[in-house]
Amino acid sequence: MTVAGYRPARIAEEIRNEIGLMLAGELKDPRLALPLIVTEVRLGAGMRTVRVFVRLEGDEKERASALKGLKAAGGYVRHELVERLRLRRAPEIIFHPDQSEEYGQHIDELLRKVSPPEKS
Repeated sequence: MTVAGYRPARIAEEIRNEIGLMLAGELKDPRLALPLIVTEVRLGAGMRTVRVFVRLEGDEKERASALKGLKAAGGYVRHELVERLRLRRAPEIIFHPDQSEEYGQHIDELLRKVSPPEKS
């Protein structure tokens, strides 16, 4: 793979870092007061869309409120990414809750329920 082939992966990593910094202290929305961790960033075709997966702590009501706060801050995040990373186009930012940890715990519970096969 050529060096240019790694560009989307490098940009995704830089976007993850920058959004993490923004969530750590720049965004002053009170809905974003609970712990938020950017777990993954996926770039769409042509880098026109960016899907940001965020692990949200707290109960269901707090998570829903934080997700609304993230969507409200999307324009600011989009503008800041263009400025900081010097992107030509401002990609559309789409925030998704990362539920991989809950899903993994669910799978572990199911595996624990299944008894191991008996040895003869």
